[in-house]
Amino acid sequence: MSDTSEDKKPRKVTRLGDFELKKELGQGGMGKVYLARQISLDRLVAIKTLTRELAKRESFVQRFEREAKSMAKIDHPNVVKIFAVDSYHGVHFAAIEYIDGHSVLKWLEKLQQFPIGDALHITILCAEALRHAHEQNMVHRDIKPDNILITSKGVVKVADFGLAKALDEDVSVTQSGTGLGTPLYMAPEQARDAKHVDHRSDIYALGVTLYHMLTGKLPFAGESTLELILAKEKGKYDTARSVRPEVPERLDLILDKMMAKEPGHRYKNCEELLKDLTAIGQHSESLSFIDGAAETRMPIGRTSPVSAAAATGVGQHTQAGQTGFGTVAATGTTRMWFIQFEDEKGRAVVEKHSTGRVLKMLAQGKITAKARAKVSADGTYYPLAQFPEFTKAVEDSVAQRTAAIRKEDMKSLYSRVDRDQKRFYLKRKLKDYFRNVVGLASFLLLLAAIALVAFLAWQYGQSLPGKLAELIGFGTDAPVTSEEGEADTPDDGNIVPEGRLRGG
Repeated sequence: MSDTSEDKKPRKVTRLGDFELKKELGQGGMGKVYLARQISLDRLVAIKTLTRELAKRESFVQRFEREAKSMAKIDHPNVVKIFAVDSYHGVHFAAIEYIDGHSVLKWLEKLQQFPIGDALHITILCAEALRHAHEQNMVHRDIKPDNILITSKGVVKVADFGLAKALDEDVSVTQSGTGLGTPLYMAPEQARDAKHVDHRSDIYALGVTLYHMLTGKLPFAGESTLELILAKEKGKYDTARSVRPEVPERLDLILDKMMAKEPGHRYKNCEELLKDLTAIGQHSESLSFIDGAAETRMPIGRTSPVSAAAATGVGQHTQAGQTGFGTVAATGTTRMWFIQFEDEKGRAVVEKHSTGRVLKMLAQGKITAKARAKVSADGTYYPLAQFPEFTKAVEDSVAQRTAAIRKEDMKSLYSRVDRDQKRFYLKRKLKDYFRNVVGLASFLLLLAAIALVAFLAWQYGQSLPGKLAELIGFGTDAPVTSEEGEADTPDDGNIVPEGRLRGG
């Protein structure tokens, strides 16, 4: 890092106030990061600086200071702490907790996949850290494996709240492009409007991160950022269980809800998410891939009785932990149900499924709220909504069904209007066509009549007047010849026979 003296010659900075710079650690989003020693307390810290170019812009300086103040509000063992924010000879910097370890992304590059217990361990602690931040009306907006650090002792730390924002503060200083987060992990609504997101976008990003830790791949992909965002808008991906069969069915359901396309279909808060994650009962107490990692106590009061029962094996009957899709069995045995419903052809069928499978069928629309269930073969069928395991899922199914019907009604209306309009244009086109055909035929007939008259005039032009006169009775009378060859003359006394005239 360099500063500028009065003679404009750059000189290397080795100290910023109470902090002695030791070495450069890397490049951050707004500037460089250094390893430093805080002289007064004799401890190692990380110094995050603002570049000289950005320091010239007041808006960026305000953002940098707001970021530091936001981070200072978060006091949690699983969040990287901030110790100070200051400026020294024009260099703006923040002193934050130094983490001696690697990011989850680095470990993923090495391990490809995490053990399920370790992935749950990391996710639970991140959810607890986010729960604390959300209670401070703050959203991280850039949860991803690269921003989750693991110390050399196996402690999980959420880092870089640099994109965090206080919901009750003015965000007008947020610059275009600085609040977008990482497209690979961010929620679809964040891609549309980075400034107006809430805590549910963090839950989505944490879900994508958990999926990545479990499967070693991302749920959504694309050749470009646009293709990636469009894939998220569709919301279709290979389930974690289909990629890695040992993933518990309940965890697959939790991932479905964390990464729901619509924010309203996700967990309402991290409290609900923590209940479901701990209810699975498969999270590890320490990270298996860290040698000598200390055991981390899960958040006190956040672990449900179901999780405790599942972990200790206490209780032989099925207990349940509430999920957003209904209640998921949390003990070693999965409850089985006889489900009576209508298939796609309208036939009444009975199938036997686990609780998790029934919940997934409800979420996928394969069965509806009309389905009925019973536990034993000789039991009585009751509506699904009467069972606590399915109450919430049935409500969600009905709500989605209602929305789909309303959407289909509108789609049908638009389709009918479009069909009527096409029919109108077709009728008008046919009418114009026939009108043109009739006009052409009339014209051709007229031409034919004119041609006929012309032909007759040319053929019979000289004799035609005489024929017409004879036809109407005018002209010289012709003698009529009898059969004997003599002309028949009328018996008239005034006429003298021809022979007498000769003799006379």
